[in-house]
Amino acid sequence: MRYNKRSRIHLALTSVTESKPNPWQTHTIKEMYDNPWITVTHRDVTAPTGNAGIYGMVHFKNTAVGIVPIDSEGNTWLVGQYRYTLNEYMWEIPEGGGTPQEDNLSVAKRELREETGITANSWTPLLELHTSNSVTDEFAVGFIAQDLQFGDCEPDDTEDLRIQKLPLTQAIDMALDGRITDGLAMASLFKAKILIDRGDIVI
Repeated sequence: MRYNKRSRIHLALTSVTESKPNPWQTHTIKEMYDNPWITVTHRDVTAPTGNAGIYGMVHFKNTAVGIVPIDSEGNTWLVGQYRYTLNEYMWEIPEGGGTPQEDNLSVAKRELREETGITANSWTPLLELHTSNSVTDEFAVGFIAQDLQFGDCEPDDTEDLRIQKLPLTQAIDMALDGRITDGLAMASLFKAKILIDRGDIVI
């Protein structure tokens, strides 16, 4: 193990075992905000260094789900929408959210159909992702959908979506050059490329 005194960061050369105890201590938790999707809490804590501190945490009540649909010609579909939080128009893979009581694959099937009108006969688990683990416990999963059929989309009443069909390679280029910046979309596209290049996913 190497130790950087200036940054006080331990750089472990071996994986951390799951049995290692949590070095953080939580003393108080105060709910600051709550709605049907998130809860924000303020916490008084003791850090692993022994110093007292505070922590703001955003708890997500739903699991984020993303889908990379791929047809037999190597095309995929992106969803465009205006994101309120960033005040920007974004291109993303089809995405949505499901409650802890729902099966993630069922959520993926529903979101793909609602946002794009696509259904698929073949589904492959793609990834599990913590989106921003310094401030939130949000958890995301991704799937690859293949053997596609096409119908009408059914977006939510708050969604104004545009659908773009394009080669998967072009979508990956968009993630590489910054035209796609959504974290779940980028991770899903990049991992899909790796699995295809390795031959684990066949188009």
